[in-house]
Amino acid sequence: MTQSSPATAPSAAASGSLTIGTDLAVHRLGFGAMRLTGTGVWGAPADRAAAIRVLRRALELGVNFIDTADSYGPGVSEEIIAEALHPYPPGLVIATKGGLTRAGPGHWGRDGHPAYLRAACEGSLKRLRVARIDLYQLHAVDPRVPLEDSLGELARLRTAGKIRHIGVSNVSAQELARAQRLVSVVSVQNRYNLADRDSEDVLKSCERAKIAFIPWFPLGAGRDAANAQRAIAWLLARSPVMLPIPGTSSVAHLEENVAAASLRLSKQDLQAMT
Repeated sequence: MTQSSPATAPSAAASGSLTIGTDLAVHRLGFGAMRLTGTGVWGAPADRAAAIRVLRRALELGVNFIDTADSYGPGVSEEIIAEALHPYPPGLVIATKGGLTRAGPGHWGRDGHPAYLRAACEGSLKRLRVARIDLYQLHAVDPRVPLEDSLGELARLRTAGKIRHIGVSNVSAQELARAQRLVSVVSVQNRYNLADRDSEDVLKSCERAKIAFIPWFPLGAGRDAANAQRAIAWLLARSPVMLPIPGTSSVAHLEENVAAASLRLSKQDLQAMT
């Protein structure tokens, strides 16, 4: 296991790069903005100024992909991103999601109805202060609504110029294949980490189609910094389409996470972690 000299500032650029769709080139280590909210992903964070500092430091460290959702807060994460970073620098990709509802802290529901998704997208556009969202992801498949209806609405939003690219989240391999027949899917965001590899078949599908795979809860293998860095490094080594988005509300933890971009696991390390 090797890493750059401690004197070298960490940079997400060390993770390499991938292209989402055909035109969104990003570093393979991004930032997940869910934790820039209150307890239970509900309401404002305890320290809004600290959340803003984390976002601005992320960009200083070379992060150019930020993932959020309208349900984080709800609305709070998107509002803080805009407050901290707007007007956005060239090359920064902000992805958001719609399709989950919130009834309170820790409570999550699903709504994939076209009217709901259109309203969710319009709300995200306003909060993020943009005319078009680079990557808009269906947060989860709603079993009450045909996938054709949900993705059909996202396709209409794309035609209207409000969405640049479409992604899906929390899908099975079968649902991904179905989605691919309906629209051009450029990303998949599923839970995946050292301890939870249930989406291995989805990852393989993404590799074959050259679709970005964005693992949520990427630090599922441990809480201390060393384990977190190894967990991120393992994900980056696992697949060239992998785009981890570790999130934090701490600048110190952010810097530790980004330092993992320079961590190279040996063959023995990787075999031991397989």
